[in-house]
Amino acid sequence: MRYTLRQLEVFLATARSENITRAAETLAMSQSAASGALRELEQQFGIALFERAGKRLKLNELGRMLLPRAEGLLEQASELEHALAGKGEVGELRVGATLTIGNYLAVGIVARYMQGEPGRQLPGARVLLDVENTEHIADAVLHFRLDVGLIEGEFHHPDLEVTPWRDDALTVFCAPDHPLAAKGTLSDDDLRAATWILRESGSGTRQTFERALHGLLPGLNVLLELQHTEAIKRAVEAGLGIGCLSQVTLVEAFRRGSLVPLSVPHRDFSRQFYFVLHRQKYRSRGIERWLQLCREMP
Repeated sequence: MRYTLRQLEVFLATARSENITRAAETLAMSQSAASGALRELEQQFGIALFERAGKRLKLNELGRMLLPRAEGLLEQASELEHALAGKGEVGELRVGATLTIGNYLAVGIVARYMQGEPGRQLPGARVLLDVENTEHIADAVLHFRLDVGLIEGEFHHPDLEVTPWRDDALTVFCAPDHPLAAKGTLSDDDLRAATWILRESGSGTRQTFERALHGLLPGLNVLLELQHTEAIKRAVEAGLGIGCLSQVTLVEAFRRGSLVPLSVPHRDFSRQFYFVLHRQKYRSRGIERWLQLCREMP
């Protein structure tokens, strides 16, 4: 075999960071050793895998084609290493989750993933959780920076497999002393006249909100666009406007009475959460275990 697993590790780390120095740091190597490994890999086969622009290394067409194959090979080698060492079937898993899922659902799944049996941590199991909006997560899966994504919004790309996971719905809400709280059910005129505190563009929540209120955009009065769910809830509690978030984020606030739901029965706020994976991604046992635990979640 004319290549080594170490050379492939350097190739993958460089592809992710687009910088040989950062790749070397990730692998706990010296820069010269990492550069030598990458150079030897290319010279052995008489190929170039990157386009070089100063210190930045961008995958060329051949590099992009080989990336999922090299990653799959390394993941299978890692599984073999864990099996030989008697450490179980899973290792490090890189998961991306949008803000609603990451803050309210994913932590419980992480806990279950790391337990081989009730109360016992699975040896070698490790989850790196990246919480961002839908566009960021989908882009990271597309470029193999993440193994699997859990997203709130629909996303279309020929290289990505986006499949339904579970149902969800948004809820319009306000502070208990807001003028609309006494009304309960809102008309389109109420929606137009309201001051809104919303998630930012690019988020799955905003995507569903805009779909539900089709015909009323762009005439809505949007006072604030915030990235964080809790910030939106605090702003609404302070009386700055009304909001619209996933029902899973509002359960405790409704129970305490710090926020109250508003009914908009003529508008459809239903949606789905999705899994997103790269079509060429090797489905390791860790990925399959993660997907299974997500599907088993009540």
